[in-house]
Amino acid sequence: MPLVAAALIWNEGKILVCQRRKWDTFGLLWEFPGGKLEPGESPSEALARELREELDIEALIGEEVFRTRHTYQKTSEPLELIFFRADADPRSMKPLTFEQMRWLSPAELSSLEFLPADREFVRRLVQGEIPPPLSRR
Repeated sequence: MPLVAAALIWNEGKILVCQRRKWDTFGLLWEFPGGKLEPGESPSEALARELREELDIEALIGEEVFRTRHTYQKTSEPLELIFFRADADPRSMKPLTFEQMRWLSPAELSSLEFLPADREFVRRLVQGEIPPPLSRR
C-alpha cells in the first residue's frame, strides 16, 4: 500500500494549505504539503524531503496527528495518508510546485475544494477535533 505523509503547519492560528497546479492530476484542488515515501524513507523523513522540494523549507517534523486510508476511483489499491505536525518559518516558504498557498483558519478550510483523501481530515480540523499546537504558532 502506498504511503503518503502530509504536513499540518500552523502559524498564528492559521493552517498552511496549497493548491495543486492546474495541469497536475486533480488540478486546482487543495491539499496539505507532502507526498509519497520513497524506498527506505520513514514517513517523517519523506515529509521533510517533500517540504524541501515543494516549499524550499527546512521543517521540524513533529507528532502524528491523524491517519486515514483512501482509494481513488482510478486505482484499485488504497493509499495510507499520515498527517504530522510540522514547524517551519512561514516567511521563507515558496510555493515551488503549487499554483498558490494560503494560510487559513480552520473554519475557512471548508470554503475550498480539497483532494478526496484529505476531506475527512479537513472536516475534523473544521470541527475542532484536531486543535492547534500550544506553542507560539
